[in-house]
Order: sequence, then C-alpha cells, then structure tokens
Amino acid sequence: MHRFGIVRRLRGLEVLTQSGKEKARMRASDVRRAVAAAMSTASALDLAVDDAIVVHNSNKLTVRLLPCDVLARVAPVAHQVAQFEVELAELLAETESPVAALEPRVEPLVYERDGFVVTLWTYYEPVTPREVSSADYANALHQLHAGMRKLDVTTPHFTDRVAQARQLVASRDHTPALADADRELLSNTLGRLSRAIGDCGAAEQLLHGEPHPSNVLTTKNGLLFVDLETCCRGPVEFDLAHVPEEVSERYPDADQGLLRECRILVLAMVAAWRWDPSDQLPNGHRSARELLSALRGGPPWPALDVVMRRLGAP
Repeated sequence: MHRFGIVRRLRGLEVLTQSGKEKARMRASDVRRAVAAAMSTASALDLAVDDAIVVHNSNKLTVRLLPCDVLARVAPVAHQVAQFEVELAELLAETESPVAALEPRVEPLVYERDGFVVTLWTYYEPVTPREVSSADYANALHQLHAGMRKLDVTTPHFTDRVAQARQLVASRDHTPALADADRELLSNTLGRLSRAIGDCGAAEQLLHGEPHPSNVLTTKNGLLFVDLETCCRGPVEFDLAHVPEEVSERYPDADQGLLRECRILVLAMVAAWRWDPSDQLPNGHRSARELLSALRGGPPWPALDVVMRRLGAP
C-alpha cells in the first residue's frame, strides 16, 4: 500500500495571482519523479496503473494514466493553486458549467507525494478532428460565465495580472532583450488601458482568465474549458479578448468598445510574457515582435489568434 499525504483544503478560495504565461518546463529528472508520483498516488487509490503518457509539460505536468484512463496534473508542492482549481471545478460542476470534471472514482482532493501535488481529472477521448463552431464556442463561454456569476469566491482582479506584466516590462533584468522604445510602448499601453478598463464602470464577475482555444476541449459531450488557474475578476470582455473575433461576435450583449480596449491590453500582456527569458513558447521573440507590430499598427487591432496565425501557430 502506497503512502501519501492529502493537502488540507483551503478556507475561502483564495489564490495567488497567476502570471498567465507558459513557464519553464520541468527538467527530465523532475518529469520522471512527477510521473512516478502520479502513478503511485493513483495506485494507492485503487486505480489500475501500469503505464503513463505525458500529455503536456510546462510549470506542471499533465499525464494520462493507463489502463484506468485518468488524467493527472502534477506540480511542485509549492504550486498551491492546485487546491483552488479542484474546489472551483467542484463548484462549477454544481452549476452545470462546461468545465472538465474531476475523476469521479476518487475523492476530489489534492494529494501530496514526494514533493509534488497531484490532482486527478476525467480523461476525455478526443473526438474526430473538426473545426469548432464559433457559435458553439460562444455559447459555451456564455454558459461558463453564467455559472461563474453564481459563485462567490476570492480571486485576483484582472488588473493584478496586468500589474505583473508591467513589473516584468519595468525590469531590464527580467526582460533584457526588450528594446527601450518597445519597453516604453508596452509600459504605457499596459498602464493606460488597465486604468481605463478598471475605471469604466462595467459590470465585473468571475472570469476564466484565458479561455483561448488551447484551453478548450472538443468532446462528445460538447466543448469543455480547462486550466482554471488563471481565473480572475473583471468584465466579460476581458475573457472575450482571448477568443477569436468570430467567437466574440456571437457572444450576446458584449460591449464592443470595451472589447476593443481589452484586445489591445491582452496583446500587450502577451507581448510582455514573450520577452521573459524563461518563457517556453516556440519562437517567443518572433511572436513578441509581431505583437508589438500589431500594437503599433493602430486600429483595427487584430484579435490574438490572428497574430498567432501569422506566425503559423496552431
């Protein structure tokens, strides 16, 4: 029988502000340890495990465990946002929101083993590849927002995340390759729009934070959102600034003027992350230059996915 600890549940869903960017991948030695922690944790919970497939490696590892077919997310023990994700996923499931579910065969807890925290989720078999309908995407996001409005949880404000990007831009030590003119453009854009959007008086609510296509699963049960660690509070237009334009056009009652400002803000935020030397996105500086070019190009400002398509990104 394997032994493991259970991380205590937090009181009142408080979570540290997340950076909203791809962080350094786990080293190969840590990947091996993380996979072993996931397998032994699941085995101790009487799930059948004799193989593991790494699905994604960033600041946390996503592993498919077989033959039990469970998705394990593994992070260093200091990555306490795992507790927030578990509790939020439970609450959203009660509202029938379109989010990936926790593994139903075990208790919905965060498990600690060998310096890692492990959470266990339902594995969704990918459906036959097809283009996602913009209307379906917009409806799913609208349904997610409706479920989130029913919750009273403590999260960062979207301006807290903007402040992190501003701190990154302000530090030459953290962004050494960023030219002075580009640094000034990003600093001014981030500061001006953060204040303007924050002070505009728009209704605010709990948001996903980054509901872009990479955080949407296409399943036989419809579209499901994943990766809840970037949740924050703000206007729904901040979320809409992360999705393709044809999706935001189908979202009911969006403030188009506010959405344009949020799009510019998101372009600047993502550009800031790309100049961080620890950023793991392929062609990071190339994408950063393309984002800066879009910011300088003036209206109409493109949606984030348009800029990424110019780089050949998925």
